[in-house]
Amino acid sequence: MADRRNNRGLSLTVSPENRPYDVEEARLWLRDHRIEEVECVAPDFGGVPRGKAMPCSKFAEMKAIYMPVSIFFQTITGMYVEFEDQGVWAEHDLRLIPDLSTMRAVPWALEPSVQVIHDLVDKKGVAVPFAPREVLRRVLRLYAERGWKPVVAPELEFYLTKRNTDPDYPLEPPIGRTGRQGMGNQAYSISAVDEYDSVIEHIYDYAEAQGLEIDTVIQEAGAGQIEMNLIHGDPMDLADQVFMFKRTIREAALRHDCYATFMAKPMEGQPGSAMHIHQSVVDAEGRNIFTDEKGDPTPEFYQFIGGQQKFLAATGCVFAPYVNSYRRLTPDMAAPVNLEWGEDNRTAGLRVPISGPEARRVETRVVGADANPYLALAVCLACGYLGIRDKVEARPMLEGNAYSGQHELPHGLLEAVSLFEETPELREVLGPEFCDLYARVKRAEYNEYMRVISPWEREYLLLTV
Repeated sequence: MADRRNNRGLSLTVSPENRPYDVEEARLWLRDHRIEEVECVAPDFGGVPRGKAMPCSKFAEMKAIYMPVSIFFQTITGMYVEFEDQGVWAEHDLRLIPDLSTMRAVPWALEPSVQVIHDLVDKKGVAVPFAPREVLRRVLRLYAERGWKPVVAPELEFYLTKRNTDPDYPLEPPIGRTGRQGMGNQAYSISAVDEYDSVIEHIYDYAEAQGLEIDTVIQEAGAGQIEMNLIHGDPMDLADQVFMFKRTIREAALRHDCYATFMAKPMEGQPGSAMHIHQSVVDAEGRNIFTDEKGDPTPEFYQFIGGQQKFLAATGCVFAPYVNSYRRLTPDMAAPVNLEWGEDNRTAGLRVPISGPEARRVETRVVGADANPYLALAVCLACGYLGIRDKVEARPMLEGNAYSGQHELPHGLLEAVSLFEETPELREVLGPEFCDLYARVKRAEYNEYMRVISPWEREYLLLTV
């Protein structure tokens, strides 16, 4: 069945070049390609695809499709947060509006199928302000009002692991083609990447079928840890790609009897997984506003950095959204602990890579792989925007090891939520509806976590205290 699933799915390719962009064109395209099923999906706060699958004939009718608002009132465990709004308990419907530009194949499906990302509106047709795509769109509008457009490039890290059906047992690296488990401290090793060549080839095939563009594949420092870099472009398009890439990578791993995980810190003693985000901003003529006519950095470049230094720590509950996320943000484990900036300095939270003046950019390295890509991009760009708007000065560039500096990021989820709630500038640019609801969900998740007794507590407290 696995071969049938792969062969049937991979025969269908949906790339930007052959994708339909209006309703009538979509109907003809779906008919001509004999599509049998359409998955209508939208990301929730966790970046989990929520939605409905239906026969292609029903989707082609383009009638209203609905989903309850409660998908945004659920924690990652599926529990519901308490809220005073009676409409929440009534679970009123939101309408899904297809963004046909996001149509892509489902290459692991049994029959020819496509997936389409949808936006969400209320019964009056107004965009839902706390939907992740709308939060990012709100930030992008702020740039557009100044005649600017951000350009981003995410780098996504993840681990391949053995199947783990009992959560009480730690994760282990999978068996590679040599018959041995993966080892740590093999960063940039081509041989280490080749250990999982069959999984990676499957990812390439699935990505090609969906029109997802991979720039490079790298073996990271962790055992079975891979990094995939995406080609730079429009923030919404790249967020859509990361959203779909996560599912793609998981599906490819399952075809080879292993898991792919985007947990920020899945294995003790191994580095965490990040989603580094490269950012620049261009004007209406496509010129990088971080570089002046002489090729030197502009005030906006330093102000963008200054804004991230001033506000990014207060968005910790977004770029590090779970209790596990803060296990990654520890010194000397290949993750930043502060928001110092430096040129070609990977210990800094904000790195300026080597590039020509036209490609001058800021790489934000604090974001975890577990973050919702829409929300992560939204907060990074929002903080940079606030820096330019308010003319925030960047601190002097760091020379040396930023790991030895002061820890200025939140130490845990509860602290991060408090900082988020106490920063009015974020409510202004991200929207109060989103900020209030998101903070409520994160507090509920923390409370759920506190009900669990960990192995550490049984190990060191059971017979000692």
